[in-house]
Amino acid sequence: MSEYNYKEVWNYAMEQISQEYKQLNQEAEFKLWFNIEYVEDTIDTIKVLAPSEFMWNRMVEKGNISKICEKIKEISGQQNITIVSEISNKVISNEPKEEIEQQKIESTQEVENIQTSKNVETKKIISKNITLNKNFTFETFIPGEGSDFAYKAAQAVAEEPGIKYNPILFYGGVGLGKTHLMQAIGNKISELKNDSLKITYLQAETFANEYINSINSKTTDKFKSKYRNLDILLLDDIHFLGGKEGTQEELFYTFNALKAKNAQMIFTCDRPISELKGIKDRLRNRFSNGLCIDITPPNYETRRAILLKKLQLMNTTIPEDVIDFIAKNIETNVRDLESALTKLIGYSELIEKSISIEIAQEQLRDIFSSPTAGNISIESIQKVVSDNYQISVSDLKGKKRDKKFTVPRQIALYIAKEITEYTYSELGIEFGGRDHSTVMHSCEKIKELITTDASLNSKIKLLISLVCKKMATLN
Repeated sequence: MSEYNYKEVWNYAMEQISQEYKQLNQEAEFKLWFNIEYVEDTIDTIKVLAPSEFMWNRMVEKGNISKICEKIKEISGQQNITIVSEISNKVISNEPKEEIEQQKIESTQEVENIQTSKNVETKKIISKNITLNKNFTFETFIPGEGSDFAYKAAQAVAEEPGIKYNPILFYGGVGLGKTHLMQAIGNKISELKNDSLKITYLQAETFANEYINSINSKTTDKFKSKYRNLDILLLDDIHFLGGKEGTQEELFYTFNALKAKNAQMIFTCDRPISELKGIKDRLRNRFSNGLCIDITPPNYETRRAILLKKLQLMNTTIPEDVIDFIAKNIETNVRDLESALTKLIGYSELIEKSISIEIAQEQLRDIFSSPTAGNISIESIQKVVSDNYQISVSDLKGKKRDKKFTVPRQIALYIAKEITEYTYSELGIEFGGRDHSTVMHSCEKIKELITTDASLNSKIKLLISLVCKKMATLN
């Protein structure tokens, strides 16, 4: 046992994360995906006990171990903490043992990916390009009617980067495979070119934050050099840049610099370019000048093929009727399919019960009843809330500060943030041109109120249900 004794810090961190999930009414999710116990620690390592290799691997892939690690760093001030798991006398770390001497690149993606086999010792695969997830390949992507065009175009780009379809942009709802295809391009190019090209994947939010930090630290030249000298830029979720004029300006010049040297650019967003809010016309035109491809939800046959592929990668099986049950009932996106599958397998391992159709029906009720973010419009939320509070939509979006208007407005903003993929800035534009901080304050205020006001919590759940019913009617 170490003299540093991180046990109290661990307990405090887990309690904070537990409360966050409790406020979101996701206590069952917390119990399932944070099911690990503190064992001991050293100066820079905390060892925990996980129920199985499968559960540990999924916790790492979902980012939960990283979330605990960041919380511990925040509480303790110790920035070099690593969490490792002991499973059947094997130690599997959520960080590579090899020291990686490489410039720090901000990324929300996992740095490593862990592959498992029933009869083979677990091995870690460390990406040479730490911004790419090595699980996202063309081999693990299942194309279907709604994604076949995007899949073939992505392959063509990977084979001839900078020549065919530059830039290329994939758009569509959440969880449909946009990020997967984008990173598959990067991984394939890296493989074909033996890592000789400078490839970077990042989210638009990270790009914006890095740019702001470079201004504050007076290192904009370094920032420009970093991105304008790339061979491949993969920028995810460009809709986040709505309203961020300074960042858009920098991206515009970065775009021009990369285009001039035939560097390949790949972008994603959650809607057609013409519907992006708060994006300057000249940047919008740059995106539109390439190949823009819509990715739509998978049909039944594709959903079933995706489930079978996921099971193959997990080296496990479930009954055919359960596969059909999931494929028929989850019509939203690939992410929801994988979430359902993972939850059932995790439940089966922890409870030590074979998966049956009855267990699937019980355990997946919350997934079946949850709203489909990609299909929810802001207009439908505004209409439902304004009708319920007997005010007009214009009042909801207006500047009146009477409680009669501010409370419904804050509730509508909170609901929109909870069940759509819109950023705070985008919501501000949709609600009368409000700024990012005002929208965030409204959402945080309602989030705080519903923890103590059961009637308000019930009211919001009812409104969300009405929004979903309205969208179902329209669809």
